Amino acid sequence: HHRYSETDADPHNAKRGFFFAHMGWLMCRKHPEVTIKGKEIDMSDLLADPVVRFQRKYYLLLVALIWLLIPVSVPVLAFGETWIDSFLISVLRLTTILHYSFLVNSMAHIGSAYRPYDKHIYPRENRLVTYLSGGEGYHNYHHTFPFDYSASEHGWKDNWNIATAFIDMFAWIGWAYDRRRPTEACVKARIARTGDSDHKYQRLTRVYAIIDSIMGAGVDLWPIWLPRVIRLILF
Repeated sequence: HHRYSETDADPHNAKRGFFFAHMGWLMCRKHPEVTIKGKEIDMSDLLADPVVRFQRKYYLLLVALIWLLIPVSVPVLAFGETWIDSFLISVLRLTTILHYSFLVNSMAHIGSAYRPYDKHIYPRENRLVTYLSGGEGYHNYHHTFPFDYSASEHGWKDNWNIATAFIDMFAWIGWAYDRRRPTEACVKARIARTGDSDHKYQRLTRVYAIIDSIMGAGVDLWPIWLPRVIRLILF
């Protein structure tokens, strides 16, 4: 996807439209270029990882356990929900989360959002996608600096970026390491060279971080507050 972004070798090529980039690519045969170029990518480092090998070997069992059995059983056994209600809400949860993820390939590649780091590529920054996906909406940055573990110029202390916060938490307990990031000078130079002309490098304030975190939490928690708001309005 990164190497051949927005070409026929890109599995979810945004040039084929919003629906295709969002979920249509899962409903049709792969373009021949996807298969051809995919075979050229060296995956030996991943396949040599014992955790990855374990996940591939027991994939179906892990799906049945983590996606189905545990989420469906807990509400029934702990809170007295019916099996059918628990199953349906688990399906709704999965569907919602999948669409959050799909937005990274569709909304963060199509539209009028700005491209502060590289105006010559399709991926762009999208605040709504950032909030819904937990930090994956800083997409112009992510495609410009794909090696950055944070997937954003600023970490979770400066703006809404839950994914980075999780990685940093695991680094704190020793489970994550070798976290790579570009230097501030490198980011500034790239903005000046290829970024949108009206974008200037700037440091984020603490007030901005607080407001952005409140906004992100508010959007992420919509399943809790939205039904209550609707109930208040209608009843």
